[in-house]
Amino acid sequence: MGDEARALTARARQQVYGHFEALAPRMGPVDLVLTSPLVRTVQTAQILSFALKHEGLLRAHRSLLPDMPVGALDGVLAEHPGSGLALVGHAPSMGYMAARLLGMQSFPKPVPPGTVIGLDRPDAEGRPAQLLFFAQPGQPVLDTL
Repeated sequence: MGDEARALTARARQQVYGHFEALAPRMGPVDLVLTSPLVRTVQTAQILSFALKHEGLLRAHRSLLPDMPVGALDGVLAEHPGSGLALVGHAPSMGYMAARLLGMQSFPKPVPPGTVIGLDRPDAEGRPAQLLFFAQPGQPVLDTL
């Protein structure tokens, strides 16, 4: 079975649900969940949606595939200004994407599976996002890096 078809284990599904459920009050409302089309990320996005009680759209998008350039998502983000977005992707590209949105050269922490990086995207184009929180599974939630 190729990496594209690899699914989450039952244990991983339980752990990630608990992690997301604990973070739900910090995440606020989500208008759209965007996910890589790979099986495990779609499953993770579904679990996130369930934990957030999100009944809106969940869309698979190729720009979140592991081999896509970080800037591939820029157009999608521009289509949704002011919207609450949840992005479900892969390491290391999610760390690269967070660094880009925050205006950093590189993200200062590892981003293992299940990590949630809460960002506030500014309304003005060109301004960097602000970090709201950083939460790796099983670790304390950080408000600063």
